Amino acid sequence: MGLNVEVVHSSEQFPEQTEVVVIGGGIIGVATALSLVSRGIPTVLVEKGYIAGEQSSRNWGWCRRTGRDLRELPLINLSMQLWETMNIRLQQDCGFSVTGIAYASSTEQQLQTHQQWLQEAKHFDVKSEMLTSAQLHEKMPGLQGNFYGALFTAGDGRAEPQRAAPALAKAACEAGLNLQQHCAVRHIGYAGGKVSEVVTERGTIRCHSVVVAGGAWSRLLMQGCDLVLPQLKVLSMVLRTAATDFDPGMSASFGSVALRKRQDGGLTVASSSTSISDITPDSLRFMRSYLPAYRRERKNINLRLGSRFLHELMHWRPGDVEHLSLYEKIRVLDPQPDAAAVAGILNNLHQVLPQLRSLSAEQSWAGYIDTMPDAIPVISGVDTLPGLFIATGFSGHGFGIGPGAGQLMADLVIGSTPSVDPHPFRLSRFTDGEEIQAQHWL
Repeated sequence: MGLNVEVVHSSEQFPEQTEVVVIGGGIIGVATALSLVSRGIPTVLVEKGYIAGEQSSRNWGWCRRTGRDLRELPLINLSMQLWETMNIRLQQDCGFSVTGIAYASSTEQQLQTHQQWLQEAKHFDVKSEMLTSAQLHEKMPGLQGNFYGALFTAGDGRAEPQRAAPALAKAACEAGLNLQQHCAVRHIGYAGGKVSEVVTERGTIRCHSVVVAGGAWSRLLMQGCDLVLPQLKVLSMVLRTAATDFDPGMSASFGSVALRKRQDGGLTVASSSTSISDITPDSLRFMRSYLPAYRRERKNINLRLGSRFLHELMHWRPGDVEHLSLYEKIRVLDPQPDAAAVAGILNNLHQVLPQLRSLSAEQSWAGYIDTMPDAIPVISGVDTLPGLFIATGFSGHGFGIGPGAGQLMADLVIGSTPSVDPHPFRLSRFTDGEEIQAQHWL
């Protein structure tokens, strides 16, 4: 059974020209498009599948400041302001509510790291706190395990991934967005050294700017523009349970398992320690860039060499104007979840919260997370190709940060004063000599 993503209807008329074309119908793409059309900028969004068909409907649904890379904190603060008024502004229910998020400290070293993050985050007006072990157990009745405490942010929240991006897209369409689903981009064209058109399977759209917000596909789209984007994909698994009376209010991660309450009464359950990284040609190509992060996170990343290496070696090529593209052959990346990993996540839930042992996995799914070597996104123009912009590589943090990222991307496209400092997210950081490293706080 597939994910029950809210349906969004495409615009009837295919456009011949516009000001901005946004490629990708995930939360980053639709948030960018909504921000643009809200400012009166003619915009077309093209999506090879359907809105929120990939990772934007497959994530945990967390909207968190807790434990974020410090460079992302201004952007998530902006996003949380937008989330808190989202239902009212859109006149639609995104499932957002403020519930609080906690990350348990499983070791003394992790407790110290959480305390250090707490001190650093205060400089960004983030109101988090450290819970004692007793306070954590009080907030999570029935919790089993030796936890030293938890990093907790009461103002964090959750939303429903299968509703949020579609709600943003519907609002954007009402504001004037031309939305074309099942419309794959074959090629981004340029003339005179700048972007001039987007060639799709249905025809060409003349434009002045293009925003690539293609998630796991962005690397290939950039390759088609002769640009190197050092992006890889990581497979993540999620499951949901049947409805249960259990509701501690807050969402929480205990290392081996994480959970949140759903609007349908069940639980969304996952773990960042069960991610799978398929070895592909790009894995070898970018190995040096990712090696520092892998060394630190190797306990949580399972490398897998299988059929995907040959598949990408033989078939993953940028599109061209005249021929059927890979984007048309694979409308939606819908990987199968690893059964052993899903069983492990459920078992960990039962170990941590024994009163939930009667709960089983009603449904499980997988999705590809678009990652960068430093685990923060690219939200940037391309210096060498005026008119081309990229918003990708959110490294599993994109859902919560999506509304702010879309607003910042729109700022950059139209040349207005950026909502937050875009410098940390520039594409050129990979070539201008900056030391590339990820921050590990959780």
